[in-house]
Amino acid sequence: MTNLPAVIGQPDAVMPSQADNDAHLVAMWIERSESPHTRRNYRRRADDFMAFVGVPLSAIRLGDVQAYLASLAGKAPATRANATAAVKSLLSFAQEIGYIRFNVGKVVKAPSVKNTLAERILPEADVIRMLELEANPRNRAILKVLYGGGLRISEACGLRWRDLSPRDDAGQVTIHGKGGKTRVVLLSVRTWRELAGLRPSDADPDGAVFESRKGRAPLTTTQVHRIVKAAADRAGLPPETSAHWLRHCHASHSLDRGAPIHLVKDTIGHASVATTGRYLHARPNDSSSKYLGV
Repeated sequence: MTNLPAVIGQPDAVMPSQADNDAHLVAMWIERSESPHTRRNYRRRADDFMAFVGVPLSAIRLGDVQAYLASLAGKAPATRANATAAVKSLLSFAQEIGYIRFNVGKVVKAPSVKNTLAERILPEADVIRMLELEANPRNRAILKVLYGGGLRISEACGLRWRDLSPRDDAGQVTIHGKGGKTRVVLLSVRTWRELAGLRPSDADPDGAVFESRKGRAPLTTTQVHRIVKAAADRAGLPPETSAHWLRHCHASHSLDRGAPIHLVKDTIGHASVATTGRYLHARPNDSSSKYLGV
């Protein structure tokens, strides 16, 4: 019988590895993400995991992964779920590029996380009060863009004057969002006028829309967080109120007012309607309980 050549994809075939060692593999995995926040989180998770198991990735067994996740038992459910997702992603990536043969993380299940979205959606009247009590024009414009445009805090900090374009009596902003995706968001007349009022006569098209008071440097996410916290405190809102809460409020309030779900999805930059649909479930407009006599 004639010997047939080995077929790529058979169990005995070995895919050439694309990484030289564990550190190289982890660096490649981290760099896949375009989000600085995600890269920092992945680095922290990888360092914790590798330090705990104390063996090379190629020698990791299912028990090692389970022991690491069990060590996080005292952490919040969201933290445990985040760590589980990171470890599973790392091991999947290692197998995909041929660095390890078996992905022992594939059978690990992430813990369920309580949906607390409803707790992070403020009543519309509270958001309006928060905006009205902000006397600083720059800070008020930031709050209005976060809420009225549904922007992420990093997107607001990244706005440049060239991203703004007039449209009739108002205008639009081009957002360079998560995952390198670009979208265009229309702003209300009042929000547009407040933004335009911040523009200096000698503005550089590549200059930041939201500048610090010193040297026209762009505001950082930390600085904007402080602005939001101060505005929330001034309005008597929960101390946990954040810039991302305003984004949640944008989605929920616009849906409450009858905005089509696909339009909300496109405005805030969700990848799927299913993600936007969480807001409908978090604050339903009707319930069978209302039809009972108790």
